[in-house]
Amino acid sequence: MEIRKLIPAQRTELPKSARSNCGVFGVFNHPDAAILTYYGLHALQHRGQEAAGIITSEYLPDKSKFRFNVHKGHGLVLEVFKKHSIFSEVLKGDIAIGHNRYSTTGSSENKSNIQPFKVNYKFGNLALSHNGNLTNARTLREMLVNQGTLFQTTTDSEIILHLIAKSNADKVEDRILDAFSQVRGAYSICIMTDDRLFAIRDPHGVRPFCIGTLDGQYIVASETTALDIINAEYLRDVNPGEVIMFKKNSDGSTETKSMNLDSVEKYKHCIFEYIYFSRPDSTIFGEKVDKVRRNLGKYLSNQSPPPEKESTGDAYDKKTVVINVPDSSNTATLGYFNESVKTNKNIKHEIGLIRSHYIGRTFIQPGQDQRQLKVRTKFNTVRGVLENRKVVMVDDSIVRGTTSKLLVDLVKKANPKEIHLKITSPPIISPCYYGMDFPSENELIANKNNGEVDGIRRDLGVDVLDYLTVENLLKAVPYPDTKTDYCTACFTKNYPIQIDDRSADKQTFDD
Repeated sequence: MEIRKLIPAQRTELPKSARSNCGVFGVFNHPDAAILTYYGLHALQHRGQEAAGIITSEYLPDKSKFRFNVHKGHGLVLEVFKKHSIFSEVLKGDIAIGHNRYSTTGSSENKSNIQPFKVNYKFGNLALSHNGNLTNARTLREMLVNQGTLFQTTTDSEIILHLIAKSNADKVEDRILDAFSQVRGAYSICIMTDDRLFAIRDPHGVRPFCIGTLDGQYIVASETTALDIINAEYLRDVNPGEVIMFKKNSDGSTETKSMNLDSVEKYKHCIFEYIYFSRPDSTIFGEKVDKVRRNLGKYLSNQSPPPEKESTGDAYDKKTVVINVPDSSNTATLGYFNESVKTNKNIKHEIGLIRSHYIGRTFIQPGQDQRQLKVRTKFNTVRGVLENRKVVMVDDSIVRGTTSKLLVDLVKKANPKEIHLKITSPPIISPCYYGMDFPSENELIANKNNGEVDGIRRDLGVDVLDYLTVENLLKAVPYPDTKTDYCTACFTKNYPIQIDDRSADKQTFDD
């Protein structure tokens, strides 16, 4: 089935304590597969900064077999792939998958946990890149260990490779379908075999995943911004519960096939992708992130407008300034200001915080507070903008509250009259089991204050603190069809996908 024929059927009826999950990227049947994957991972760097890796499939005609080539390591993409010879001498082949890592399961220090993973089994080579978390990983791992399976990593992603390898199905696509019939959770996954690439998304569609074309061949990526950097054309999203196979024919052409996993009544897209994780220049879940973030700011303005002009005394000689906490709240702040200025002309939008994008290693002297130094190194205030004014700071979320408090203290040194902190999401009260790295419940500032916003306000040291309500958050996001819905578990504790073990905040399998 030609994939373009599938396009109309898209839907079938700081520094923060919250860290991005991971980024995945795949290229099929292109002579520059590794280079394209490198640039794709560069565009997805915001989804993981701990490690990066690329695996390619190279056909060796003299031996009539395929070889998987791999290069991966700890650090940013630019650091891991800094030598050009990696692409000319190592990463040969016209199929590639890549991965940026921020660990949500498994030790971040263990090099064996860096994806993509690869194995060799009786039907050839197999490699995988995974964004998300399996919620029945502990159960599946115990089952496989009892069957004699030896694990090389401490992540949940390796489980999938073993399930595929142990399947009794004859065709590789049926083995993959068999494996994913057993797993549960959130996953956007690239799987590479000798001559095929698979793009797989969980039935709830928790994480974003898209398809593009370049030079007549196919690209898959966590976000569309990774397509833009290589000038690829965005086709559509991988549908929730869809398995797409890209296969090489003997004449060099590409065959595509779409298969389906179990269907669900409602999709459960991660709403935090819109709030914070995804880049504003991406399109996810069928909508532009920039547009949704502006809408979040708009709803927050209607719910919690900036202070009105005071009618007595000289306490309000100057206009209130609305500032963003760069960079994740930039567009939400525009939405907040543009809506607020319709009814309050005594405000203006300013740049009050400057962020440095060139932060490398910081050297901590004995007695220095590491968090304070990191914030001062990364941010500075524009004193002339903030001094003697009421300041409305717009941010996307508060997790532990440590960085927020340090930023507030930094702004206070500019001597504002008041600080009003506006948050374009509700209070975070629960960890995520679907691929985001939130702290445990007792570390969250909202829980430390028993959910009382005034207690959080006092902790942070601001004059006014307002969060967007869950009700308004759900009004602000798009619903293109009747199946679209969102996961709000971090705000409500309503987990849409069954979780086997909640005794720990993250499923880790370190020995």
